[in-house]
Amino acid sequence: MPPTDAPYDGFADTFAREAAASAYNAHYDRPTVLQFLGDVNGLRVLDAGCGPGLYLAELAVRGADLVGIDQSADMVRLARDRLGQHAEIRQHDLDEPLTWVADATFDIVLLTLVIHYTRNRVRTLTELTRVLRPGGRIVISTSHPTADWLSGGGSYFDARYVEEAWSDGMTHRYWRQPLQAWVDEFTTAGLLVERLVEHRPAASMRRHDPTAYEKLTHQPGFIAFQLVKKPGAS
Repeated sequence: MPPTDAPYDGFADTFAREAAASAYNAHYDRPTVLQFLGDVNGLRVLDAGCGPGLYLAELAVRGADLVGIDQSADMVRLARDRLGQHAEIRQHDLDEPLTWVADATFDIVLLTLVIHYTRNRVRTLTELTRVLRPGGRIVISTSHPTADWLSGGGSYFDARYVEEAWSDGMTHRYWRQPLQAWVDEFTTAGLLVERLVEHRPAASMRRHDPTAYEKLTHQPGFIAFQLVKKPGAS
C-alpha cells in the first residue's frame, strides 16, 4: 500500500486528540503497556506503529532511546511535532522490510494496537525479530479475542477481517482470530510468549468514563503479550 493510502491519513489529528484522553487509550492500553514495559532507562526502543507519539512521549520521560515508525504521513508529522529531538521518527509500512535497520538493533520492539492491521503478521514479526537484540523482547497489545467475538458475533474460532465505522468517519478494518491462532503465529515467527496480561482499567477511568469502566472491569477488551526469541533462533 503506498504511503498516501495509509488508513489514518486525513484522520490523524482527530485520532490524536481523542487518544490523548479516551478511556480505551489513556486509561486502559497506555497505562497497561507502560507498566508492562517496566524500566526502560537507557534501552533502545522501536515503537512500530507509533501513531501520534503518545507512547513515545511517555517512554522519552522514562529515559529510553527511541525510534518510531508509522505508515501514515500525518501520524509521522504529529509524532515529530510531539517528540522533537527526543526520538527519531520515520515513515514506514510494517508490511515492508526494515532495510535501513541492522540486525540486533533494539532492546524492545513495541506494537500497540497495530498488529491486527498488518497483512502478513508472521512476516512482520519475523522481520521485527531480526532487529531484536539478544535478550530483547517484543511487546504487543491488541484487541482481546473474546472481545472481538462478543462484538462481532459468529464463532469464537473465526479468523477474518472485521470492518467498523468510527464516529470520525473512518472505516476501521482489522483482523480477528482466536487466542490459539495468535500464539501459533508468534511461534511460526520464532517467538515464545514469556508473559501475557489481560488489561484491567486504570482507576482513573472510573471518573472519566464510568460506563466503560464498569464494562471493562467485568470483561476483557485488550490483551498484551511479551515475546522473546526461541532458544537457538537467529
